[in-house]
Amino acid sequence: MPNQLLSPPSGPLQVPITAPSIADINPSFGPKRPLKFSLVIPTYNERGNVTQLIAQLTALLDGFIPAEYELILVDDDSADRTWQVAQDLTDRYPQLQVMRRQKEHGLSSAVIRGWQVAQGEILGVIDADLQHPPEVLLKLLQATLNGADLAVASRHVEGGGVSDWSVVRRFLSRGAQVLGLVVCPAVVGRVSDPMSGYFMVRRSAIAGPLLNPLGYKILLEVIGRGSIKEIAEIGYVFQERVSGASKVTWKQYIDYLGHLARLRSQGKITKVRQDFPTSRLIRYGLVGLSGLFVDMAILYLLSTQLGWGLTRSKIIAAEIAIVSNFFWHDAWTFADLSQRQKGWSARFKRLLKFNTICLIGLGLGVVLLNFFYNLVFQQNQRYVANLIAIGLVAVWNFQINLKLNWRTAAVLRRK
Repeated sequence: MPNQLLSPPSGPLQVPITAPSIADINPSFGPKRPLKFSLVIPTYNERGNVTQLIAQLTALLDGFIPAEYELILVDDDSADRTWQVAQDLTDRYPQLQVMRRQKEHGLSSAVIRGWQVAQGEILGVIDADLQHPPEVLLKLLQATLNGADLAVASRHVEGGGVSDWSVVRRFLSRGAQVLGLVVCPAVVGRVSDPMSGYFMVRRSAIAGPLLNPLGYKILLEVIGRGSIKEIAEIGYVFQERVSGASKVTWKQYIDYLGHLARLRSQGKITKVRQDFPTSRLIRYGLVGLSGLFVDMAILYLLSTQLGWGLTRSKIIAAEIAIVSNFFWHDAWTFADLSQRQKGWSARFKRLLKFNTICLIGLGLGVVLLNFFYNLVFQQNQRYVANLIAIGLVAVWNFQINLKLNWRTAAVLRRK
């Protein structure tokens, strides 16, 4: 007979500090002692993937921490009866437990409800659609066992990527991250892939606080509410779906930004002290100053010596200055970080991102210049307004490049 279905918890979305009694959860499940690791698998209409996923996860974990883990599948009353397919697997895989939720729905709450009944000292989550490669799980688990409070599978560190995303989806993903850095840098700036749904966290780092996620991105809530000090990031390649339909919609991106705004407005983000990179900022400013001279020299050469039009000359001069700045930053300002991303392919990607950030900064500078010139200062103080705009844009460029292009967030990278 398959194990009985777990009863869905009710009440506040809080992870208990100590694991609940096994007898209270499912008397038929063993062993009757706390476990090292609990992995939650939220599902909705995933019957075509569940059998393969459970087989892969069990084979991996049986060879790594036998009898010290559990798999908790939390299904939101799938129309394709995913929960029943999973329940039928429990005879073959005694580490598997299944929860069917009929009154509450949503990926984030499903994860938390699973953690509320979990026995493990380490709590994890993985999607059921096989887009998260199961083999990465052991690297995440090892990083956590080695001391990390949070281990995140990332598409944006060495070894990471996406298999077959469209240009639009890539743009939306990176654009959401940039906006997140503006809205809530204290959360988004701590990881390279804040929209990851594949991670694990120590119970002690997330237990206690009332969780209030919005949408699908539970990682934001974990970083924002939890006591997360040391973070490890493991690169992985996001796979294409094997079976079932994708659940990615525009609403997910809107919920993501809404969630960040909620974290910011409620003011309950756990603060983690990080030293301000003063010396790096000074180097960044010196390189920017050299770029100013490059810009002026090229502009003089093209517009005065060669007689080219001012607009065309300025565009070319600005672009050459941007490229010059990039190579100086790559070789000096962020040299220690560039060494972690070797190769011309990685450098070219950094150049494209740097160029894009600088162009966005240019547009921001125009807006700030007009604001200070027309609304703050008298109109004969245009140069003061321009100087302030340049200073603010420089800080913008530095911070975004710091967090998005050359990463310096307080994370522990493990391979």
